Amino acid sequence: MLARMTSRSPLLLGHRGTPRLHHENTLSGFQAALDAGLDGVELDVRRLQDGTLAIHHDLNLPDGRALNTLTRPQLPASVPTLDDVLDWAAQTDAYLNVELKFEGARSDDRASASLRAIRQHGRAGRCIVSSFSPLMLKAARDADAGIERGFLYHRRYRLGIDLVPVVARRLDVTALHPHHSLIDAELMALARQERWRVNAWTVNEPGDVQRLTALGVDGLIGDLPETLLGARC
Repeated sequence: MLARMTSRSPLLLGHRGTPRLHHENTLSGFQAALDAGLDGVELDVRRLQDGTLAIHHDLNLPDGRALNTLTRPQLPASVPTLDDVLDWAAQTDAYLNVELKFEGARSDDRASASLRAIRQHGRAGRCIVSSFSPLMLKAARDADAGIERGFLYHRRYRLGIDLVPVVARRLDVTALHPHHSLIDAELMALARQERWRVNAWTVNEPGDVQRLTALGVDGLIGDLPETLLGARC
């Protein structure tokens, strides 16, 4: 599998595609990331009112309409569905980091539907599902434990102890997805001990690419393909 722990250069993923050059979370931006030499992309999944899974970061479209109030015919042509992206990935063999966006404690079927779509398109071995929400990761594990999961976090969570490894163990994740500023030798040692991969986001500075590569991270997610490709120099 492409993203396992080895000594080679890390997996390189475009953050929502190539957002400095193309609209984020679009097929054109995703293709540009591959054309630039990256291994794949990170993308965001939202659920429409009718259950359609749309690729969009924010809950609202630029015109103010909330995605969870729309149906598939109302979705702008520029916003792809998860099926669209999985079709593209099947054609190009792009690796996908599928982030499940969390909108509230009330559960819906976006986790199970996303994993089902990934299976149906034959992308289970070239995909990891990630989320900031432990509830969403639990739903993903319960729906299909065979598709890998990454725990996203942007700060240290402590309640007397470090809660990140507690949550990661309980959810049986495959990877930690911390903000790049949280990664140090101590975290990498813990990850190796627990056999978790470490995929860093959002890495846009050459110095951070060099530091993280030296630490042995398994994946780099960023906005600038030319910067990420410095990991292979």
